[in-house]
Amino acid sequence: MEPIFSGDKNTPEDYIVFFDLDQTLTKSISGEALARGAFRKGLMTHRNLLKAIYLSFEFRIKRKDPLKIMDDMVSWVNGIPEKSVIKLCLEVFHEILLPSVYKEAISEIEYHKSKNAKVVILSSALTTICQEMAKNLNIDDIICSELEVKNGYMTGRPLGHFCFGKEKATRLLAYCKKNNCSPLNSWYYGDSISDLSALEIVGNPVCVNPDRKLKKAAIERDWKILRWGN
Repeated sequence: MEPIFSGDKNTPEDYIVFFDLDQTLTKSISGEALARGAFRKGLMTHRNLLKAIYLSFEFRIKRKDPLKIMDDMVSWVNGIPEKSVIKLCLEVFHEILLPSVYKEAISEIEYHKSKNAKVVILSSALTTICQEMAKNLNIDDIICSELEVKNGYMTGRPLGHFCFGKEKATRLLAYCKKNNCSPLNSWYYGDSISDLSALEIVGNPVCVNPDRKLKKAAIERDWKILRWGN
């Protein structure tokens, strides 16, 4: 375990700490876990599962616009009852995501909470996943992606913008303003180059198991790099 403490810098008594979820709090990726779970339960066709695996690969290597990939990845829920998707999210969370939470992440959250920090999940993951993570890790609030529902059925479209890339920075700034906290006193923990916009606007950026591009950016900016692993 490699801890990092708020006391390392002149952080005020009350401040906000933002955590990405996939591959920052957890080793697993929620979207991939949901796709595989949906296939096992008959909510997703074999063809759509193969498509999801391929899109996930494209997302990782950043071959095309990630927002377009995300639009394509959630389209499989079109026509599925909202209750079925919520049930799937809960099962996947407890069977796969919760066991993959990094122990170091739990220690980090506990430390910040002991310093009166407000801890917030800032993630492109879906609402139910983020709600359950917050409940189980004693996290105060969530900022995440939502999917559109009409008459109790999923439409396969996002409700508003995905909480991803520059949208994360936009929401982080709005949250800080709403809570009368300067982003310069805030922390953000992320793992991907897609988190760069959010990392650049906080006073305490932390890169957890960063991908190649984020690691390069972190070294150039002298940001903290942590290696976590279950």
